[in-house]
Amino acid sequence: MSLSNNGVSKPDPVHPMDVQMAVFHCADSFLKQLMVTKLSQCQFALPLLVPHPFTQQIEFPLWTFRQINKSWKMRNTNNDIISKEEPVYKAETPMVSFFRFGSVSSSKSQLMNNLINEKHNTFFHRNCPGSSRTRLLMDGVVEIAWFCPSGKDTDKFNDCVAFCNLHGDAGVNEKQLQILTQKSSVNVVLLSQFDENDKNMITLENLYSDPKPLICLFSEDESNVIEIDTGKYKIGLKDRNQSDVSEELRRAINDCLSSSASVSMFRLEDLSKHSDIRVDEEDDEDCRRGREAAQQMMSLLENKNLREIKESFLPCQGELWHQWCQKNKELHRPQGEDIEQEIRRKQTEMKKIREEQHESHISELINFFITQMNSYATNKRFFLKWLRILLNEVTSSDLSALQHKYEKNWSKVSKLKEGNENTNQLKEESELEKISEELQAAAFGLEHIMREIGQIYESCSSVKKNKTDLKFNFSSLPSLAAEMMISGFPLELMDGDAAHVPLIWITAVLDKLMSIIGDQSIFVISVLGLQSSGKSTMLNAMFGLQFAVSAGRCTRGAFMQLIRVSEEMKDQMKFDYILVVDTEGLRALESDRKSTKHHDNELATFVVGLGNLTLINIFGENPAEMQDILQIVVQAFLRMKKVKLNPSCMFVHQNVSDVTAKEKNMEGRRRLLKTLDEMTKLAAEDEDINAECFSDVINFDVHNDVKYFAQLWEGSPPMAPPNPNYCENIQELKKTIISKASKSNGMRLTHLKKHIKDLWEALLNERFVFSFRNSLEISAYRRLETEYSKWTWTLRSAMMEIQTKLHNKIENEAIHEIDEIELQRELKEKSDEVKKCMCNFFDKDPDADSLIQWKTSFEIKINNVQENIVNETKRKLKEILGQLDLKRKMDAQKTQHENTLLEKSKELALKLKDKTNDEETLKREFDLFWEDCVKKITTDTTPIKDIDILKDVRKLLSDIYESLNVDQWKDSDIFTVESYSDYVQIKKSSGLTGFVKKLISGSLSHQTESKVRALINEIVQQTDIMIQSFNISKLGYNFSYIQKLTDYIKARITDYEEKSVKYVFNKEFFIDLVFSIFKRSEKTITDQHRMFREANDPVLYLKKKRNEYYSIFKKYCRGATSAAIFGEIICQKLKEPIEQSVYKQTARDLADEIRSNCPSLNGNRSNLEKHILKKLAEEENFDKYMNYIKNPKEHFKSFIRDEVHQYISDQFSISVQPKMNQNIKVLQQKILTAAHESTEDVQVKSGDVDLWLKFFTQKLSDVLIFSVKDFSGVKHDDVDDFKLLEDVIRTELPSIMSDISREFSTDTFNNKLDLNNRPDEILIDHLCQCCWVQCPFCGAICTNTIENHDGDHSVPFHRVNGINGWHYKDTTNLCVEICTTQVASNTASFYPDSTDRTVLWREYRTAGERFEKWSITPDLSELPYWKWFVCRFQKDLEKHYKKTFQNCGNIPDEWRQITRQEAVECLDKYI
Repeated sequence: MSLSNNGVSKPDPVHPMDVQMAVFHCADSFLKQLMVTKLSQCQFALPLLVPHPFTQQIEFPLWTFRQINKSWKMRNTNNDIISKEEPVYKAETPMVSFFRFGSVSSSKSQLMNNLINEKHNTFFHRNCPGSSRTRLLMDGVVEIAWFCPSGKDTDKFNDCVAFCNLHGDAGVNEKQLQILTQKSSVNVVLLSQFDENDKNMITLENLYSDPKPLICLFSEDESNVIEIDTGKYKIGLKDRNQSDVSEELRRAINDCLSSSASVSMFRLEDLSKHSDIRVDEEDDEDCRRGREAAQQMMSLLENKNLREIKESFLPCQGELWHQWCQKNKELHRPQGEDIEQEIRRKQTEMKKIREEQHESHISELINFFITQMNSYATNKRFFLKWLRILLNEVTSSDLSALQHKYEKNWSKVSKLKEGNENTNQLKEESELEKISEELQAAAFGLEHIMREIGQIYESCSSVKKNKTDLKFNFSSLPSLAAEMMISGFPLELMDGDAAHVPLIWITAVLDKLMSIIGDQSIFVISVLGLQSSGKSTMLNAMFGLQFAVSAGRCTRGAFMQLIRVSEEMKDQMKFDYILVVDTEGLRALESDRKSTKHHDNELATFVVGLGNLTLINIFGENPAEMQDILQIVVQAFLRMKKVKLNPSCMFVHQNVSDVTAKEKNMEGRRRLLKTLDEMTKLAAEDEDINAECFSDVINFDVHNDVKYFAQLWEGSPPMAPPNPNYCENIQELKKTIISKASKSNGMRLTHLKKHIKDLWEALLNERFVFSFRNSLEISAYRRLETEYSKWTWTLRSAMMEIQTKLHNKIENEAIHEIDEIELQRELKEKSDEVKKCMCNFFDKDPDADSLIQWKTSFEIKINNVQENIVNETKRKLKEILGQLDLKRKMDAQKTQHENTLLEKSKELALKLKDKTNDEETLKREFDLFWEDCVKKITTDTTPIKDIDILKDVRKLLSDIYESLNVDQWKDSDIFTVESYSDYVQIKKSSGLTGFVKKLISGSLSHQTESKVRALINEIVQQTDIMIQSFNISKLGYNFSYIQKLTDYIKARITDYEEKSVKYVFNKEFFIDLVFSIFKRSEKTITDQHRMFREANDPVLYLKKKRNEYYSIFKKYCRGATSAAIFGEIICQKLKEPIEQSVYKQTARDLADEIRSNCPSLNGNRSNLEKHILKKLAEEENFDKYMNYIKNPKEHFKSFIRDEVHQYISDQFSISVQPKMNQNIKVLQQKILTAAHESTEDVQVKSGDVDLWLKFFTQKLSDVLIFSVKDFSGVKHDDVDDFKLLEDVIRTELPSIMSDISREFSTDTFNNKLDLNNRPDEILIDHLCQCCWVQCPFCGAICTNTIENHDGDHSVPFHRVNGINGWHYKDTTNLCVEICTTQVASNTASFYPDSTDRTVLWREYRTAGERFEKWSITPDLSELPYWKWFVCRFQKDLEKHYKKTFQNCGNIPDEWRQITRQEAVECLDKYI
């Protein structure tokens, strides 16, 4: 068997140029343009004339050349180097055309390559790798390439020269040949020897007779170059050295171009005038219309001075915008003492600038652009492309000349610096600055048009109305930018000229973007590097982007571009888009950008904070340049660490001479890491943070996170092709980025929008770390708080069920001790459920990366809550156990009364047995009997009287203070007094004369006032707990309770005085505090005692039982069986337990429903406070406001009670009553089931009625307080018909249930339930277990949902400090400042205590214990709500504090413009 392939023909592989042309033919206009642009960047030849593969019609793809610019340098007659840059379609250059007749042995394309660049295959030829013998789509194609000189003596040609190459036999492609020879400056023809009869001989003779130079290359001739005639050359190719041939050909071409006085110049655009070819731009309707629209727009710029265009056509972004930016920075960095006045002044000035912007005219240019973009035409993308092309065409020559002039002057300045010629140096630097300004003025592109539209939008948004000359509503403008982003155009994120982020505009654009594509997940890549270090080139190469890269057009500010992730790539990555942020270079020339270290740090911090991944681009191997950028970058990452942002980074080291040398790369990495560590130490000192090395700042792997890039160009530009190694490096970097991105969740567009705002506002405040507010983190934490509230409610709700069940068992004497382990076991199922919910939340939430930092602490908190709930339940149940003996005695007395009545009614019934049909007689006899019995019972027992709490309090206080006439005491409500100064006196031992003076003058420091208020709140909280522990509803009121509470209050005050405070309280404080606490608790104690009295006073109790006993009496009279009567007795004894059980269960169900459905109670603490503020604004009651400000916890409780009562009233028939009926139905079924099962069990065991009763009560012991002891003394020995007993219960029970349901109303919870079982108190217990610490300045309450939380106290919005009584030193003027603006000041200070010690606001944490735990972010985030409040209640506040809003505390006029509606609306906007 032969293994040889001899004789087997292998098909030729597909020719690479066929692949290129196949893609070209199938591509749309934009892809074709992109292809050709990329080919040009890679120094490859471009398709100039392309025959259609089927019709052979020739197409000139002019559109594909529109984005290509060529730059070159040449020497003039004075030997000066002149730089030129032009779009290729405009450039007028000599053109040398190459073609062949017939088949020749030499490669024409290879020969051309040697002419242009012998190291690069500009034209693909037969000897290139991958070439094949056959090709299908290249014959007849004309390709073009340009040689661009560098201004050096080694240039092969002195001017830019175009070279055209006709592929295939020119004799066959006559039309292409005709076009080329017509347009060329020099014709070069390859041919083999052919006879005179060859048809191509005629064409050749015509070319020879043409005055244009002709160079004939003979493949079968060995001769050197010969000039046959003027401008006619002959060169042999056979067996000759290629270099020699190329050199001869080059000299011949140069001779032709230089000797001819009238060399025809070739202009690419002129080809479109040829009648025999199809021009793509003309045949594509959308392209043509887009061009016409762009040309129409550009016609508006005709005869305009380029440097004045922006001033006249774009007025909004000029001086006015720059002024506004400056004012905005000053606004966020206030100076001086009167911060509020300065802020108002700046805001007024900014508003005026906005109004001026709004009043400025909209140029016809901008109106035309907006009209085009708002049209529904399909040519919008073409319009934008054309506009870019034409704008580039208009500005390129001016910019190129100015750039050359700038470089020339910069060289002069550099030389003068070396020579220390200061006078001339200053002059030249001034000239350089002037040129820089001209460059800035001359730059005019699409980004400037969009910037103007952005400023139009911002000005309209600020004044809240449309511009008169704007043809569309300003609200439609963001959609233009959003659509452009989706189409792949970059959007300016930071204005490079003003160094400012137009936040209103960017926010609106991102909102519109989200409305179009949805709130998609994105991965943000940002790049940092020195100016002109190849950042934009790298991004463009890696992602196919459109960032500006040409000379004189370096990125200014920051631009962002959106890249859609393909469906294939989504398998690797978790997001929908990549957002790339390109920035201006760090360390831009100072004369050019007026850049400072501060500006660079600002920019670096912004883009590092914005990016999920930051690429740090380092160019070259200059250690000084590396240090420049690394210090800035390290400082940015340090700031991110301090504000708990965790971006990743990669270093890209470009233009490294030998990237393949492993040892050199390792050494480079070592040096880079060493430099990073050094820079970390320096930056750590600046940022006041402990960090010794870069790895302390960010998770960084020097082996994988540093990439070395080869030089971009393989040789010297402008003719150097891209370095293949650079392309490989790009791919490797891209692969690493994708790998890193695949491990990231990125962020949502919503988050990006908030993140941009947070970063920029923090940067505006200068002290970034101090000022940064992470809205995403705050939002995530608020959501976590809401979930935490749900988790704790689940645990509390479950424990309430367990507590009720165990309470019932204790009352039924089924258990006699409480086991903590048993409580935990009962709660375990719900506890595991909560833990599972927590894990899911932390793992699956979109902000899981942010939330993870709190996971451990919240797990601990949940465990603590669970432990506290268990301990509290254990305590309550032990109290019930401890009170059981006393309650048992009371119950025994009631049972004795009931049994006595039963027996006597039975005796009476036997006497009246023969009168069973006489209802009137029976009733009369029973009434007489009942009155007699009740009279005897009440004679033997002491009636329970109503109570007067305050009377008892006065009696007790009279005993304590015998000399004091307490009855005449005019007590005041200690919870609402303006100041506690009247209640304190100095300790004699303190020796503080200054302090004494303060007290005598009636002024206490805010610190002292706060401490006293905290003491009062602690006493109130503890007395509430004590009152609940007395269990008054079950055990009744006792005077000793007053004594216990008063003793506790006294002991607590004494303990406080014995501490380090330098004052004591007078007796008035104690008396007023006692009175205030008992006034506050009077209703609670009275209501509970009323419940006890109704349940235990014989007169009241028996009055309720009268009808029940009459019913049993009638059954006795009518001879009912023992089973029937006992069944009714059971039902009557079940009524009260059923009522209690149903009410408790309904209260719990209702609390759960309200917590879920009531808008004010179904979220976190901030949400609850928002609704409280709305309610206060609606009522406009100053006393309620002051109660909220001074006693927030009490006000919250009152609000919750009101909300619950309102909910019950509104939803009574819809939800509350049905819930009650459902619980009644469920309980009724449980009772009937228990009766049936008890009957079956007794029958099986042949038991008696006692056994039946035992079974029956045991089965209900979990749900009812109902036991065998309730029947002690009731004779039932003769009951033996258990089936009848069950039937009686089944018959009688529904009427009892109906009675309970009928009595149910909106107020019965308060009448029937203990305080802690009511729905409002259940919710208060749940919602008020949070932080109640108030801002030491303005009194705003910390909004953390968790009591004793970790970290600092904070609020989203602070109040006007005067609301809390703060006033200016040595005046009676209340403060109008707000904490957040004060801490932004570098100079403002305050007095933290009653001494003359001052503390800078920005250093407020150093003022003392109550200040140090607060985080007050310096910003302008005050609520308009509180400004409205100050204006609305100015007189009330002044009266309350006995001070005024005057002089330095004068209320700004702007505040008085805020309406109540605006104040309320802002709550929804900001909270």
